[in-house]
Parts: sequence; structure tokens; C-alpha cells
Amino acid sequence: EVQLQASGGGSVQAGGSLRLSCLYSGFSFDDYTIGWFRQAPGKEREGVSCISAGERSTYYADSVKGRFTISSDNAKKTVYLDMNSLKPEDTAVYYCAKDHRAYGSPWPYYGMDYWGKGTQVTVSS
Repeated sequence: EVQLQASGGGSVQAGGSLRLSCLYSGFSFDDYTIGWFRQAPGKEREGVSCISAGERSTYYADSVKGRFTISSDNAKKTVYLDMNSLKPEDTAVYYCAKDHRAYGSPWPYYGMDYWGKGTQVTVSS
């Protein structure tokens, strides 16, 4: 059974940092792509970043480039999203999801086949 579980959210002040973790199971990361998404109240879901093991590539939304870094630890079956220089506009529920594709391009891509429950990130000014 495919499962993804996001964790690591919290409340920070602007300029602070958080690390989100996505623990996955039930599939081999070597064959797919895992992405991070976020959704703020009243706004559409946004594709933040993804990482493709087979392609050995990462992609980022323009809004987070230079501030967020996605990485993976295959031994721990975990994908991380390191978020630095956080802004109030980064406040949202963050989700991780599995892509049925083995490559991350084009990004963002919203046709993910499995989603985990979200974790709340709140950035105060």
C-alpha cells in the first residue's frame, strides 16, 4: 500500500527556517518522482518542488527558488524540504505526493496519484 506522511510543520517568524519531512512507503522512489505542494486558505494548490530519482533532478516554483531545497534519503525513505528565509506568504498547509511519472518535468504537475496528509506551516511577520 502506497503511503506518504508529511511532518515538520510549525510556527516561525519571518526569516526563520523549517525542515519538512515526507516519509513514504509502498513503492520504490527510484521509479517515480515525489513532490511538495502547498495550499493557503482561499488560494489554489501550488506545486512547490519535486525531486526525481531516475532523472536525478529537482524543480522549484519561482516563488521559492533560492530559499527552499528538496532532497532525499533513500535509506530512510524520506524526502525533505528545507525552507529558509521564510516569508508570511509561505504560510500554508504543505503536502507531499507521489507522481506516477519517473521524471519531474514539466513542473508544476498536479496529476499526482497518491497524496499524504498535510502539515501546517505558519510564518508570522
